[in-house]
Amino acid sequence: MIRILLSILGVAGFFNTHAQDKSQFAKRWFIQNGDTMPYRVLLPAGYDSSKRYPLILFLHGRGESGRDNESQLANGAALFLRDTVRKRYPAIVVFPQCPANNYWSNVIAETAGTLNSKRNFYFTVNGDPTDAMRTLMSLTDHLLNRFNVNRQQVYVGGLSMGGMGVYELVRRKPQIFAAAFAICGGAHPATAKELRKTRWWLFHGLKDDIVDPQFTKNMEVALEKAGAGVKATYYTNANHNSWDSAFEEPGLLQWLFTQKRW
Repeated sequence: MIRILLSILGVAGFFNTHAQDKSQFAKRWFIQNGDTMPYRVLLPAGYDSSKRYPLILFLHGRGESGRDNESQLANGAALFLRDTVRKRYPAIVVFPQCPANNYWSNVIAETAGTLNSKRNFYFTVNGDPTDAMRTLMSLTDHLLNRFNVNRQQVYVGGLSMGGMGVYELVRRKPQIFAAAFAICGGAHPATAKELRKTRWWLFHGLKDDIVDPQFTKNMEVALEKAGAGVKATYYTNANHNSWDSAFEEPGLLQWLFTQKRW
């Protein structure tokens, strides 16, 4: 009886591990004008190239930067690998990776005292895109042409540095994204008028001592004033890691996939 039970548990463990097998995100590299951006792509189960699918881009935080084409899956990938999610929300899910010496957005970071002291962030209204953002924009265009994408259902989300990048990518491509979610990110409130055609869900931990939650509060107010569809969720006891709570929001994906661009 014990042997049978252990066997059953072993099989269950195998399927659970398989369900969270990040190798299901295929490794790819986007190369253009000498710039290379690693990215991982998860196609829907039973992918049919003749069908149109929603496209989701997810932008990682600073700690997952690099060129290994692995680290960017540390946060968020498990959500999209869930069997229930893949069955209910078939989509093309892409995790690009930002180089370690670059940022998604052209935010200015400043420290005082020592280089490793707490960073203060200053968001710009204008300015050229960073090299990473420029390549990401080209990658977005490539994905829209490479795959049979439902252009009414293109989405982007991200956390921390990636949350900042979400605002900027939407601002620089205002005609593309039906909805976006930004976790513990921020942007300059003056840019909200350029973001109003996209629906937003913002998240932040109120104890965040890395990225001030006031940045998200400011964007929530600015987006509302600009006439954008926006809602925000704040976690009372969360520090910088508010993404685990955001990923567990029962209505996040349902909200995301019901947003369509017309």
